[in-house]
Amino acid sequence: MDRIAAIRRIEEALADYEAGETELETCERRVRSAVRTFATEFDGELSAYRADTGTVVVAESERQARNRIEELTDATAPTVERID
Repeated sequence: MDRIAAIRRIEEALADYEAGETELETCERRVRSAVRTFATEFDGELSAYRADTGTVVVAESERQARNRIEELTDATAPTVERID
């Protein structure tokens, strides 16, 4: 999924919520799904990694993912796993 498709899905979820056609929980699930799909469909060397804190980053390796998570959060030595 490219960035434009992800933004469109998020916009549709928000529009449905604003129109009263869906509940907040459903809207949140649709937005989360769009973002996760976007974040995990990379070509090339990058992969998505999730830390034990719940933070998701894209990186070339587990080591790089841990470093990025440490930079973005207050976590020290986070455990990360690749999201397939």
